Amino acid sequence: MMNILGIDIGYSNLKIAYGSTDGDVTTALRPAGAAPSDRFGSRFDGRAQDDFLHVLVDDQPFIAGVSSDRAEMWERSLHADYSKTPSYKALMHAGMLMSGMNEIDVLVTGLPVSQFNDPAKRAELEKKFVGKHQITPKRSVNVNQVKVLAQPVGGLLDYIEQQDEEKTGFLVDDDARVLVVDPGFFSLDWVLVSNGQLQRQSSGTSLKASSVLLEQAARFIAEDYGATPSTESLENAVRNNKSSILIMGQRVQIELYIKKASEAMASVTADAIQKSLRIESVSPDVVVMVGGGATFFEKAVREAFSKLKVVMPKDPVFSPARGFWLMGAYA
Repeated sequence: MMNILGIDIGYSNLKIAYGSTDGDVTTALRPAGAAPSDRFGSRFDGRAQDDFLHVLVDDQPFIAGVSSDRAEMWERSLHADYSKTPSYKALMHAGMLMSGMNEIDVLVTGLPVSQFNDPAKRAELEKKFVGKHQITPKRSVNVNQVKVLAQPVGGLLDYIEQQDEEKTGFLVDDDARVLVVDPGFFSLDWVLVSNGQLQRQSSGTSLKASSVLLEQAARFIAEDYGATPSTESLENAVRNNKSSILIMGQRVQIELYIKKASEAMASVTADAIQKSLRIESVSPDVVVMVGGGATFFEKAVREAFSKLKVVMPKDPVFSPARGFWLMGAYA
Protein backbone atom coordinates (compact mmCIF):
# COMPACT_ATOMS: atom_id res chain seq x y z
CA MET A 1 0.00 0.00 0.00
CA MET A 2 1.25 3.49 -0.89
CA ASN A 3 -0.15 6.95 -0.20
CA ILE A 4 -0.41 8.93 -3.44
CA LEU A 5 -1.19 12.64 -3.90
CA GLY A 6 -1.90 14.04 -7.35
CA ILE A 7 -1.92 17.82 -7.13
CA ASP A 8 -2.77 20.23 -9.93
CA ILE A 9 -1.85 23.77 -8.87
CA GLY A 10 -3.39 26.09 -11.41
CA TYR A 11 -3.55 29.86 -11.60
CA SER A 12 -7.29 29.72 -10.85
CA ASN A 13 -7.98 26.46 -9.00
CA LEU A 14 -6.20 24.00 -6.76
CA LYS A 15 -7.26 20.43 -7.57
CA ILE A 16 -6.12 17.33 -5.72
CA ALA A 17 -6.69 13.57 -6.04
CA TYR A 18 -5.50 11.52 -3.12
CA GLY A 19 -5.74 8.13 -1.51
CA SER A 20 -3.88 4.89 -0.92
CA THR A 21 -3.34 2.34 -3.67
CA ASP A 22 -5.61 -0.15 -1.88
CA GLY A 23 -8.53 2.26 -1.48
CA ASP A 24 -10.64 4.83 -3.28
CA VAL A 25 -9.41 8.07 -4.82
CA THR A 26 -10.86 11.27 -3.39
CA THR A 27 -10.88 14.59 -5.25
CA ALA A 28 -11.19 18.14 -3.94
CA LEU A 29 -11.11 21.63 -5.43
CA ARG A 30 -10.36 25.01 -3.91
CA PRO A 31 -9.67 28.44 -5.43
CA ALA A 32 -5.95 29.00 -6.02
CA GLY A 33 -5.59 32.22 -4.05
CA ALA A 34 -2.81 32.26 -1.46
CA ALA A 35 -1.14 35.16 0.39
CA PRO A 36 0.42 36.01 3.77
CA SER A 37 -2.20 35.91 6.50
CA ASP A 38 -1.73 39.58 7.35
CA ARG A 39 -3.12 40.49 3.91
CA PHE A 40 -6.61 39.30 4.86
CA GLY A 41 -9.10 41.39 6.80
CA SER A 42 -11.89 40.28 9.09
CA ARG A 43 -15.54 39.86 8.16
CA PHE A 44 -17.78 42.91 8.63
CA ASP A 45 -20.01 40.96 11.03
CA GLY A 46 -17.13 39.71 13.17
CA ARG A 47 -17.67 36.05 12.29
CA ALA A 48 -14.70 33.77 11.68
CA GLN A 49 -13.44 33.19 8.13
CA ASP A 50 -14.24 29.49 8.16
CA ASP A 51 -13.20 28.85 4.55
CA PHE A 52 -9.53 29.72 5.15
CA LEU A 53 -6.78 27.08 5.02
CA HIS A 54 -3.96 28.16 7.33
CA VAL A 55 -0.49 26.93 6.33
CA LEU A 56 3.14 27.85 6.82
CA VAL A 57 5.57 28.87 4.09
CA ASP A 58 9.12 28.98 5.44
CA ASP A 59 7.70 29.69 8.93
CA GLN A 60 5.51 32.55 7.64
CA PRO A 61 1.73 32.16 8.15
CA PHE A 62 -0.20 32.02 4.84
CA ILE A 63 -3.84 31.63 3.98
CA ALA A 64 -4.55 29.47 0.94
CA GLY A 65 -7.41 27.99 -1.04
CA VAL A 66 -9.45 31.21 -1.35
CA SER A 67 -10.39 33.46 -4.23
CA SER A 68 -7.40 35.55 -5.30
CA ASP A 69 -9.31 38.81 -4.83
CA ARG A 70 -9.77 38.19 -1.09
CA ALA A 71 -6.20 39.31 -0.25
CA GLU A 72 -5.39 42.99 0.18
CA MET A 73 -2.28 44.53 -1.43
CA TRP A 74 -1.29 41.20 -2.97
CA GLU A 75 -1.36 40.37 -6.68
CA ARG A 76 -1.58 36.79 -7.79
CA SER A 77 1.17 35.48 -10.02
CA LEU A 78 0.38 35.17 -13.71
CA HIS A 79 3.81 34.36 -15.10
CA ALA A 80 6.05 31.45 -16.02
CA ASP A 81 7.89 31.44 -12.67
CA TYR A 82 4.70 30.69 -10.73
CA SER A 83 6.14 27.44 -9.34
CA LYS A 84 8.93 29.43 -7.61
CA THR A 85 6.58 31.76 -5.72
CA PRO A 86 5.57 31.60 -2.03
CA SER A 87 1.92 31.40 -3.12
CA TYR A 88 2.62 28.21 -5.08
CA LYS A 89 4.35 26.66 -2.08
CA ALA A 90 1.41 27.69 0.12
CA LEU A 91 -0.98 25.93 -2.25
CA MET A 92 1.23 22.83 -2.29
CA HIS A 93 1.11 22.79 1.51
CA ALA A 94 -2.66 23.35 1.38
CA GLY A 95 -3.02 20.32 -0.89
CA MET A 96 -0.99 18.22 1.54
CA LEU A 97 -3.16 19.48 4.41
CA MET A 98 -6.39 18.67 2.56
CA SER A 99 -5.20 15.11 1.85
CA GLY A 100 -4.92 14.37 5.58
CA MET A 101 -1.73 12.37 4.94
CA ASN A 102 1.33 12.59 7.16
CA GLU A 103 3.41 10.35 4.89
CA ILE A 104 3.18 10.67 1.10
CA ASP A 105 4.97 7.96 -0.86
CA VAL A 106 4.59 9.64 -4.25
CA LEU A 107 3.50 13.21 -5.01
CA VAL A 108 2.78 13.89 -8.69
CA THR A 109 2.21 17.33 -10.16
CA GLY A 110 2.47 19.05 -13.53
CA LEU A 111 3.96 21.99 -15.41
CA PRO A 112 2.80 23.80 -18.55
CA VAL A 113 4.35 22.19 -21.63
CA SER A 114 6.72 25.09 -22.31
CA GLN A 115 8.10 24.78 -18.76
CA PHE A 116 8.11 20.98 -18.68
CA ASN A 117 10.43 20.99 -21.70
CA ASP A 118 13.09 22.63 -19.52
CA PRO A 119 14.82 19.75 -17.62
CA ALA A 120 16.26 22.17 -15.04
CA LYS A 121 12.80 23.49 -14.16
CA ARG A 122 11.45 19.96 -13.71
CA ALA A 123 14.40 18.93 -11.54
CA GLU A 124 14.09 22.08 -9.42
CA LEU A 125 10.42 21.41 -8.71
CA GLU A 126 11.04 17.76 -7.85
CA LYS A 127 13.87 18.64 -5.46
CA LYS A 128 11.89 21.44 -3.83
CA PHE A 129 9.08 19.24 -2.55
CA VAL A 130 10.91 16.03 -1.59
CA GLY A 131 11.43 15.63 2.15
CA LYS A 132 9.81 16.92 5.32
CA HIS A 133 7.45 19.92 5.17
CA GLN A 134 6.24 21.85 8.21
CA ILE A 135 2.85 22.76 6.77
CA THR A 136 1.33 24.11 10.02
CA PRO A 137 2.88 24.79 13.46
CA LYS A 138 1.70 21.38 14.69
CA ARG A 139 1.71 19.31 11.51
CA SER A 140 4.47 18.03 9.26
CA VAL A 141 4.28 15.92 6.12
CA ASN A 142 7.03 13.77 4.65
CA VAL A 143 7.20 13.32 0.86
CA ASN A 144 9.36 10.42 -0.32
CA GLN A 145 9.21 11.00 -4.09
CA VAL A 146 8.04 13.74 -6.45
CA LYS A 147 7.23 13.26 -10.15
CA VAL A 148 6.54 16.11 -12.58
CA LEU A 149 4.55 15.57 -15.79
CA ALA A 150 3.58 17.78 -18.70
CA GLN A 151 0.22 19.18 -17.59
CA PRO A 152 -1.98 17.65 -20.32
CA VAL A 153 -0.51 14.16 -19.83
CA GLY A 154 -2.34 13.79 -16.53
CA GLY A 155 -5.62 14.45 -18.30
CA LEU A 156 -4.84 11.84 -20.94
CA LEU A 157 -4.10 9.19 -18.31
CA ASP A 158 -7.43 9.97 -16.65
CA TYR A 159 -9.31 9.72 -19.94
CA ILE A 160 -7.70 6.37 -20.77
CA GLU A 161 -8.67 5.05 -17.34
CA GLN A 162 -12.35 5.93 -17.76
CA GLN A 163 -12.86 5.62 -21.54
CA ASP A 164 -15.77 3.59 -22.85
CA GLU A 165 -15.23 2.20 -26.37
CA GLU A 166 -18.92 1.34 -26.73
CA LYS A 167 -19.92 4.98 -26.21
CA THR A 168 -17.17 6.67 -28.25
CA GLY A 169 -16.52 4.02 -30.89
CA PHE A 170 -12.82 4.63 -30.40
CA LEU A 171 -10.26 3.17 -28.02
CA VAL A 172 -7.21 5.26 -27.11
CA ASP A 173 -4.21 2.92 -26.81
CA ASP A 174 -0.49 2.93 -27.58
CA ASP A 175 -1.16 2.77 -31.33
CA ALA A 176 -3.24 5.95 -31.34
CA ARG A 177 -1.92 9.41 -32.17
CA VAL A 178 -3.61 11.52 -29.52
CA LEU A 179 -3.76 15.31 -29.37
CA VAL A 180 -4.47 16.39 -25.77
CA VAL A 181 -5.71 19.97 -25.27
CA ASP A 182 -5.70 21.39 -21.73
CA PRO A 183 -7.02 24.97 -21.41
CA GLY A 184 -6.07 26.44 -18.06
CA PHE A 185 -6.43 29.93 -16.63
CA PHE A 186 -2.98 31.29 -17.53
CA SER A 187 -2.02 29.01 -20.41
CA LEU A 188 -3.59 26.67 -22.93
CA ASP A 189 -1.38 23.59 -23.33
CA TRP A 190 -1.41 20.79 -25.83
CA VAL A 191 0.65 17.66 -26.39
CA LEU A 192 0.76 15.13 -29.18
CA VAL A 193 1.29 11.56 -28.01
CA SER A 194 2.28 9.03 -30.68
CA ASN A 195 3.18 5.38 -30.05
CA GLY A 196 3.02 6.14 -26.34
CA GLN A 197 5.65 8.90 -26.60
CA LEU A 198 5.36 12.65 -26.17
CA GLN A 199 6.16 14.46 -29.44
CA ARG A 200 7.77 17.60 -28.05
CA GLN A 201 8.14 19.38 -31.37
CA SER A 202 4.37 19.18 -31.87
CA SER A 203 3.41 20.18 -28.33
CA GLY A 204 3.22 23.67 -26.94
CA THR A 205 1.72 26.43 -24.83
CA SER A 206 -0.41 29.44 -25.72
CA LEU A 207 -1.10 32.31 -23.34
CA LYS A 208 -4.49 32.87 -25.01
CA ALA A 209 -6.15 30.96 -22.19
CA SER A 210 -9.17 31.23 -19.90
CA SER A 211 -7.98 34.47 -18.28
CA VAL A 212 -7.82 36.15 -21.69
CA LEU A 213 -11.23 34.74 -22.58
CA LEU A 214 -12.78 36.11 -19.38
CA GLU A 215 -11.16 39.51 -19.99
CA GLN A 216 -12.77 39.56 -23.43
CA ALA A 217 -16.13 38.55 -21.95
CA ALA A 218 -15.79 41.44 -19.46
CA ARG A 219 -15.24 43.87 -22.34
CA PHE A 220 -18.36 42.61 -24.10
CA ILE A 221 -20.37 43.07 -20.89
CA ALA A 222 -19.01 46.63 -20.55
CA GLU A 223 -20.24 47.47 -24.05
CA ASP A 224 -23.80 46.54 -23.04
CA TYR A 225 -23.89 47.64 -19.40
CA GLY A 226 -21.43 50.53 -19.20
CA ALA A 227 -19.10 49.04 -16.58
CA THR A 228 -16.42 46.36 -16.78
CA PRO A 229 -16.66 43.49 -14.28
CA SER A 230 -13.44 42.13 -12.82
CA THR A 231 -12.02 38.93 -14.20
CA GLU A 232 -12.23 37.52 -10.65
CA SER A 233 -16.01 38.11 -10.48
CA LEU A 234 -16.51 36.14 -13.68
CA GLU A 235 -14.03 33.49 -12.55
CA ASN A 236 -15.82 33.06 -9.20
CA ALA A 237 -19.19 32.78 -10.93
CA VAL A 238 -17.93 30.04 -13.25
CA ARG A 239 -16.22 28.18 -10.38
CA ASN A 240 -19.42 28.23 -8.30
CA ASN A 241 -21.75 27.45 -11.23
CA LYS A 242 -23.51 30.81 -10.94
CA SER A 243 -25.27 32.02 -14.05
CA SER A 244 -25.09 35.76 -13.30
CA ILE A 245 -23.09 38.53 -11.65
CA LEU A 246 -24.00 42.00 -10.38
CA ILE A 247 -22.97 45.02 -12.46
CA MET A 248 -23.82 48.36 -10.80
CA GLY A 249 -26.77 46.77 -9.04
CA GLN A 250 -28.06 44.99 -12.15
CA ARG A 251 -28.06 41.21 -12.52
CA VAL A 252 -26.24 40.16 -15.72
CA GLN A 253 -26.44 36.69 -17.26
CA ILE A 254 -22.88 35.75 -18.23
CA GLU A 255 -23.24 32.64 -20.41
CA LEU A 256 -23.89 34.58 -23.62
CA TYR A 257 -20.84 36.81 -23.11
CA ILE A 258 -18.50 33.91 -22.33
CA LYS A 259 -19.75 32.09 -25.43
CA LYS A 260 -19.21 35.21 -27.54
CA ALA A 261 -15.68 35.61 -26.16
CA SER A 262 -14.92 31.96 -26.87
CA GLU A 263 -16.03 32.35 -30.46
CA ALA A 264 -13.91 35.49 -30.84
CA MET A 265 -10.81 33.60 -29.69
CA ALA A 266 -11.53 30.40 -31.60
CA SER A 267 -9.37 31.09 -34.63
CA VAL A 268 -6.38 32.21 -32.54
CA THR A 269 -6.54 29.06 -30.42
CA ALA A 270 -6.94 26.73 -33.37
CA ASP A 271 -4.19 28.38 -35.42
CA ALA A 272 -1.64 28.02 -32.61
CA ILE A 273 -2.31 24.29 -32.25
CA GLN A 274 -2.48 23.57 -35.97
CA LYS A 275 0.75 25.47 -36.63
CA SER A 276 2.65 23.24 -34.20
CA LEU A 277 1.29 20.13 -35.95
CA ARG A 278 2.52 21.09 -39.43
CA ILE A 279 5.75 19.20 -38.85
CA GLU A 280 3.76 15.97 -38.55
CA SER A 281 3.20 13.87 -41.67
CA VAL A 282 0.20 12.09 -40.18
CA SER A 283 -2.86 13.66 -38.58
CA PRO A 284 -3.89 12.84 -35.00
CA ASP A 285 -6.47 10.08 -34.62
CA VAL A 286 -8.41 11.68 -31.78
CA VAL A 287 -8.48 14.88 -29.72
CA VAL A 288 -8.89 14.62 -25.94
CA MET A 289 -9.93 17.80 -24.12
CA VAL A 290 -9.18 18.06 -20.40
CA GLY A 291 -8.83 20.67 -17.66
CA GLY A 292 -10.93 23.42 -16.13
CA GLY A 293 -11.29 25.47 -19.31
CA ALA A 294 -12.20 22.56 -21.58
CA THR A 295 -15.83 23.59 -21.99
CA PHE A 296 -14.81 27.18 -22.88
CA PHE A 297 -12.72 26.03 -25.83
CA GLU A 298 -14.60 22.89 -26.85
CA LYS A 299 -16.43 24.47 -29.79
CA ALA A 300 -13.26 26.06 -31.19
CA VAL A 301 -11.37 22.77 -31.04
CA ARG A 302 -14.24 20.81 -32.58
CA GLU A 303 -14.40 23.25 -35.48
CA ALA A 304 -10.62 23.25 -35.98
CA PHE A 305 -10.49 19.45 -36.03
CA SER A 306 -13.90 18.80 -37.56
CA LYS A 307 -12.80 15.53 -39.20
CA LEU A 308 -11.56 14.03 -35.94
CA LYS A 309 -13.34 12.61 -32.94
CA VAL A 310 -13.14 15.07 -30.03
CA VAL A 311 -13.72 13.49 -26.61
CA MET A 312 -13.72 14.67 -23.01
CA PRO A 313 -13.52 12.77 -19.69
CA LYS A 314 -16.11 13.17 -16.96
CA ASP A 315 -15.47 16.18 -14.73
CA PRO A 316 -12.59 17.44 -16.91
CA VAL A 317 -11.54 20.00 -14.27
CA PHE A 318 -10.23 17.08 -12.16
CA SER A 319 -8.65 15.16 -15.06
CA PRO A 320 -5.02 16.27 -14.59
CA ALA A 321 -5.09 15.62 -10.82
CA ARG A 322 -6.72 12.20 -11.24
CA GLY A 323 -4.20 11.32 -13.94
CA PHE A 324 -1.34 12.45 -11.69
CA TRP A 325 -2.65 10.08 -9.01
CA LEU A 326 -2.75 7.24 -11.52
CA MET A 327 0.84 7.93 -12.54
CA GLY A 328 1.96 7.79 -8.93
CA ALA A 329 0.00 4.64 -8.18
CA TYR A 330 0.80 2.49 -11.22
CA ALA A 331 3.96 3.82 -12.87
